[in-house]
Amino acid sequence: MANYFRDRPMRTSRTRHAVAVATILVAAGTLAATAQQPREPLAMGPTRERGVSVTPAFEGWYQNEDGSYSLLVGYYNRNSKQPLDIPVGPNNRIEPGEIDQGQPTHFEVGRQWGVFVIKVPKDFGKQKVTWTLVANGERQSVPFTLHPGYTITPYKELGMGNQPPVLAFSQGGAKVTGPPTGTAATLTGQAGQAVPVQVWVEDAKEPGEEAPRGRGPAGVATVSFHKYRGPGAVTFDRARIPVKTQGEMVSANATFETPGEYVLRVQANDESGEGGGGFQCCWTNTYVKVTVQ
Repeated sequence: MANYFRDRPMRTSRTRHAVAVATILVAAGTLAATAQQPREPLAMGPTRERGVSVTPAFEGWYQNEDGSYSLLVGYYNRNSKQPLDIPVGPNNRIEPGEIDQGQPTHFEVGRQWGVFVIKVPKDFGKQKVTWTLVANGERQSVPFTLHPGYTITPYKELGMGNQPPVLAFSQGGAKVTGPPTGTAATLTGQAGQAVPVQVWVEDAKEPGEEAPRGRGPAGVATVSFHKYRGPGAVTFDRARIPVKTQGEMVSANATFETPGEYVLRVQANDESGEGGGGFQCCWTNTYVKVTVQ
């Protein structure tokens, strides 16, 4: 995992609403390399409380400043009441290359958008990277390619000029925005004791840009806290917090069941909502590492 959690350059690109739906695929057995043009989209609502699959979801790709490419990936846990932990290994692997490329090992219920990035070289061409998940005995395997129909602009929605919220994990500290590109903060704590995760939130507009309608009660953004990796259960006293003023600090207490190394995912959504309303912009995901004694 060390090769993944490091700073990476950023650049923008674009997609359409149809891509967000089309890239949630059901993979029965081995998918063809053209599976990103799905024959049948997966229904978005979980179909059972437990006992069914988790499906990888390709959000799209964008080019980085150094010429390399980033593949933005999420997932869909079709169990409505069964979060799952799937360790990196035969049941949670990325191929080719290292099977551990920073993918989650904890899978919340429902659709989770853009939770990690797979970086590929500038000469990647027509190659593919495949993420395979086996959950409840069901195997789902989805390939990701640089298909021209899957370009996205996660740092700026070109039609309205909207941009993702900006997060900092100390007052005046380094800021992060857009897809996850590394670890934003490192914390320590004790098992069974609350560990506060504090984050400062902004979602400034460009000069002359009007705030889109439909922001709702959050005002600036909504911040949510998630377990991403780790050996035991994690609970949050406030898993979802509305941010009402620019630069506001919000805090959630995370309590860890057992000692070990954990990664939390902190997500911020502006008025565009989950998945950016299908445009793959504008929300922010980043990671917090926690060492629990």
